[in-house]
Amino acid sequence: MLAMLLLSGCGEPPTAQPALAPGFTFASKSITLPEDRTTLPVGAATALVAQNCTGCHSAEMLTTQPKLNAKTWAAEIAKMRTVYHAPIDPADDERLVAGLMALPTQGSPRP
Repeated sequence: MLAMLLLSGCGEPPTAQPALAPGFTFASKSITLPEDRTTLPVGAATALVAQNCTGCHSAEMLTTQPKLNAKTWAAEIAKMRTVYHAPIDPADDERLVAGLMALPTQGSPRP
């Protein structure tokens, strides 16, 4: 009897998907982003910065950051990973901090 009750709900057709509003169509759009004229310096340390950061940040944005110390850069990397789910391998943190601190605008960081 229980099996009959359970099976009695099977076999009903799925509910129909709601129709789109009349006159509604999807259209593709393209945009042209401004050219990034700033480049990161060539080097092993900055290559890791390019690999991990330029998917979201422009080279100009990276090279105009205020001078930060290693602890602050490490906290920024952790924030990108935890808050924004950036796919940064924790094993790369030390080299990534070194790469960020090697950017020309970092000069001698604050203590």
